Amino acid sequence: MQRAVNEAADDGAAAGSTPGTRTAVDKALDVLTALVRPDGPHRLSDIARHTGLAKATVHRTLHTLGESGYAAAVPGGYDVGPRLLGMASAALAASRESRFARPLLHDLQQRTGHTAHYAVRHGDRAVYVDTVDPDRGYRMSTRAGGEVPLHCTGMGRAILSRAGAADVAAALAAPPGDPAPHLPTDPAELRRALATAAEQGFAVESERYEPHVRSVAAPVLDATGRPVGAIGVAGLTFTLGADTAELYGPIVRDAAARLTEALGRPAALRLSEGGRA
Repeated sequence: MQRAVNEAADDGAAAGSTPGTRTAVDKALDVLTALVRPDGPHRLSDIARHTGLAKATVHRTLHTLGESGYAAAVPGGYDVGPRLLGMASAALAASRESRFARPLLHDLQQRTGHTAHYAVRHGDRAVYVDTVDPDRGYRMSTRAGGEVPLHCTGMGRAILSRAGAADVAAALAAPPGDPAPHLPTDPAELRRALATAAEQGFAVESERYEPHVRSVAAPVLDATGRPVGAIGVAGLTFTLGADTAELYGPIVRDAAARLTEALGRPAALRLSEGGRA
């Protein structure tokens, strides 16, 4: 009985909430999120560390998910199961965003030679939905399914450049995640960067989240003008220089405007001219 009490306390405390408030569904979703991270399979101890759950809880959850086909025990740890892979494929195939974004990502990659990303907003994070890599060369660490904080990434800053003051404040208060930003984030510096991004219609970020990586991104809006995602390119700083990034900005901005319009945003409020609608 004592072990169960301790386990509940560990799970709740690690989540930063009142002990015992995380439901079984919450824990299962946390484990699935950890399971789909890049560089799998993942060890049980790594999943426990990433989720903040007790190892016993993670083990039971993985066992249940494995019986349902959503997780699989493999040499070296645990990986996604066949049913989860099937669901992910079906969701992407049915997604309007993915259907419209994919050709734009291919075009961006071909025109710039760098990795092209599409991400959607979820709270204070940007969740990568699709990525198109160059045939050769360095591969970015961020993959489809990965999450990054809004305030210290190019994709996130593009989103925040069209967001309200409350959203910017909430993003600044959020934990940076892993890996930690290469440099601390100054609120005044961020607001200046967001003002510049709003004016020109794209954001340029250099080594804030990942050392030696520079990115250019532009926001994608919904039919009401809210920022729901971003599209952009990323590359190593010695191949994607600051001057080159500025040159790519209008190309990325145009791709975001095309995706925005394809998703139903009124043409009169497109981003192709930059600035706020």
